[in-house]
Formats: sequence, structure tokens, C-alpha cells
Amino acid sequence: MQPRNMSMSGVVDLAAVKAAGEAKAKAEQARAEAARQAGQGGGAVPAAGAVPPSALVIDVDEAGFERDVIQLSAEVPVVLDFWAEWCQPCKQLGPLLERLTIEANGRLVLAKIDVDANQMLMQQFGIQGIPAVFAVVAGQVLPLFQGAVPEQQIRETFAQLVQVAEERFGILGIEVDANAAATAAVSDAEVPVPVSPHDALLEAAVDALDAGDLGGAVQAYKNVLADDPGNTEAAMGLAQAELLARVQHMDPQAVRAAAAENPRDPAAQIAAADLDLAGGHVEDAFGRLVDTVRVTFGEDRDAVRLRLLELFEVIGADDPRVSAARTALARVLF
Repeated sequence: MQPRNMSMSGVVDLAAVKAAGEAKAKAEQARAEAARQAGQGGGAVPAAGAVPPSALVIDVDEAGFERDVIQLSAEVPVVLDFWAEWCQPCKQLGPLLERLTIEANGRLVLAKIDVDANQMLMQQFGIQGIPAVFAVVAGQVLPLFQGAVPEQQIRETFAQLVQVAEERFGILGIEVDANAAATAAVSDAEVPVPVSPHDALLEAAVDALDAGDLGGAVQAYKNVLADDPGNTEAAMGLAQAELLARVQHMDPQAVRAAAAENPRDPAAQIAAADLDLAGGHVEDAFGRLVDTVRVTFGEDRDAVRLRLLELFEVIGADDPRVSAARTALARVLF
């Protein structure tokens, strides 16, 4: 795990190690002063800066990146989770990252970044696909992993990250309010969780995806839909699992070269659109297939149109990009 600096011209300078060091020193001074005052007052007073567990998982945007990530990284390693609402692997990975961050008990903070709302950050980090996970320690970036990975691998990566923060930068993390943690645990235990008859099958699909068993995930989602054809979660999960299965063994360079050389070839354009969508380039994927529908006829046009409808399922009917693409499709069809 090697740190690297990353220049974020126009957003933030991730090479600002000096600034991060100054922030760390100020934080340590504040803690020391609070501890001194608590000692004079007597009694068991919580340490200054103690935070509830909920504060360990935060949403971050471009405007707050300097404060919420760079400055904070002087006190605690900040894990960056680049995600999107339409990304099924993100939905599998996100809750796992949150749970493991809470379990780290203040030695890590998780910053969630919606790539659709923060395109500049996505570009500056050079992200080609999501989910993508980085860390920032004392203002320095450490790439962690990309895609949905097994829990044990994440645990090992987080342990290594904590070790790097402690040994190389002397960063020990932040204190978690034990009382708030206990209250949250009681509250969670008291809230009844509704159980769906399909929860076990949906969980099996997620477990299959985590294990890289795309065929098993596809079958699990199909099992739900066989019993409940209107289950939107299963429909979206199936479309996403099938997409991942299609692109799993593709050669991206060869696929894109074939699409560039054969702009009217339905198979070439469909394959490239799958890659576009899997890489997070939603508008590119939709636009490519709408353009292909425009220049094809008969069975070729039907094949492209049907794949476009399948990709709509991956993103979800409520997404405005799907609505816009449906309108564009209707124009070229009628």
C-alpha cells in the first residue's frame, strides 16, 4: 500500500501534507486543553472530540472535500467510497464498508461520494469504474481497491491502512462516544425490521455477486421474479448481474476498436454500450444505442432496441437519464 500525492487543480490539493500536519497539531492541542480542563473539574468527563458512531460515515461533495476529507485526514484515515445509485455492486459494497468502518471504532472514517453529483472528483481521481475505494491519510492518497470485493479482503485492507496511518504518520484516529454507541445499539435492537418472503433469495443473489458467482446471482434473481414478477429490486439486480456477466471477459480495447470501425454493426455497438454502462458512462451507453437504432432496420434494430431496454433496467426507471433516453428512442423509432 503505497501513498501517492494527487493534484486536484480547481478542487483541492491532495499534496497539502503541510496543511494536514498543521491541522493535526491544532487538533492535538485542542484535545490536550480539553483534557486539562476536565481534569481540573474532576469526575469522569468524556474526552474532547468524542463522536457518535453515526459521525464515522459521512457524505462528501466537491465543495466540502477540503474540510471533510483533507483536514480530517490529519486526525483519522478517511476512506473514500465512490458510488452511484444505479450501481448494483456499489449497493452491495457500501453497507459492508459502513459496517466495517463502525467496527473500527474511530480508527477510520468513511466518506461516501456520489459520482453522478461530483463528476469533477471522479475525473480528478482517474476513476474508470465504480465502486472505487481510496483512502486519504495526512493529505496523501492511497488507492485501495475497485469493484465489490470479499469482506475478508476489506478487513485486511483496513487493518493495513490503520497500520500505515499509525506507523508512518502517527495518526491514531478519533475517539468514539461509548454512550452514544450503546444507545444506538439499543435503539437498533428495539426497531422491528420487516421481513420479506424473498429476502433470503435476494441475499443469496448478493452473496453470489460478492463471491464472483455471476451465474448464481442471475439464477437467484430469476427465482425471485418467478414468484414475484413485479419485484423491482430483483428486476434491477438481474439486469445488473447479467450486464456484469456479459462484460466480465471482454477485451475493452478490442471491443471499442470494433465499435469505432463498424458504427453500423449492431453487435459491435451493443458490446461497446455494455462496457460504457459498466464503466459508469450512462449517457454514452444510451446515446450509442439510440444512434444505432437510427441507422439500422428489421431484426438488427430490434436487437439494439431490446438491449437498450435491458440497460434501462440496470439504471432504474426513475432515473432522469432513462427518461431522456426513452424520449430520444421514441423520436428515432417514430
